[in-house]
Amino acid sequence: MENIEVGEIFTNDQGEEIEVLAVVNMEGTEYVAVGFVEDLQEEIEEDIDIFFLKVNQDGDFTAIESDEEFDRVSSAFDEIMQED
Repeated sequence: MENIEVGEIFTNDQGEEIEVLAVVNMEGTEYVAVGFVEDLQEEIEEDIDIFFLKVNQDGDFTAIESDEEFDRVSSAFDEIMQED
């Protein structure tokens, strides 16, 4: 599996470009925080939607399945963002 880097841009099934904003590895599983490139490029006063996804063994993004896992991942990304 290739390493996913911050700043990489992917296209989802709907043709939307998604940028990797942060990457964290927890307990041997890689997670990414991503946002839509279109939203990130616009200067808007509203909050931008950021999504947390799990990276599976094939390097594909998958949904986080449980609330507990989502809470752990969200907390880890909050810590990263506060450090920056």
